[in-house]
Amino acid sequence: TPFPQLHFFLSSIAPLSSANAQQYRAMNVADITVQMFDSRNMMAACDPASGKYFAVAAIFRGKVSTKEVEDQMVSMHKKCEKIFVNWIPNNVLTASTDVPLVSSPLSGTFTGNTTAIQSLHARILDSCNKMLERKAFLHWYTDEGMEDEEIVLSNNAIKALIDSYKINEE
Repeated sequence: TPFPQLHFFLSSIAPLSSANAQQYRAMNVADITVQMFDSRNMMAACDPASGKYFAVAAIFRGKVSTKEVEDQMVSMHKKCEKIFVNWIPNNVLTASTDVPLVSSPLSGTFTGNTTAIQSLHARILDSCNKMLERKAFLHWYTDEGMEDEEIVLSNNAIKALIDSYKINEE
């Protein structure tokens, strides 16, 4: 992105199920693509539909056709157009390898730079503010040489980061 400070990615994997469960369901590229964009498959408690993607990358493992992968990602991009910023062209990258995972004949890994990650930062900031109000655990930092002023500056940096995500979401 043109904003180097907004470099916190959201990742997902698909299928996200046990190897035993996978034997009962045949997965195809369309299923994997849908699952990669699903908030239940994200590796952080964050709903990507609450923000906008700057860019995404999807890597497929297994016997897949490059055309099928590209077609599915284009289809998903069109279907989810409202969760992508419109001012970055060609913001979807795909790759594939014929080598499958041992546990699954077809799988996908996804990473996306999304403004929705601000909700995660906001939760962390909220927890931090509550601890600061009570002065809880501050001694662990001050005993190591950190000053109160540095803690406040760090808090302000997170606030500025959240604000940057909000501004660039529009």
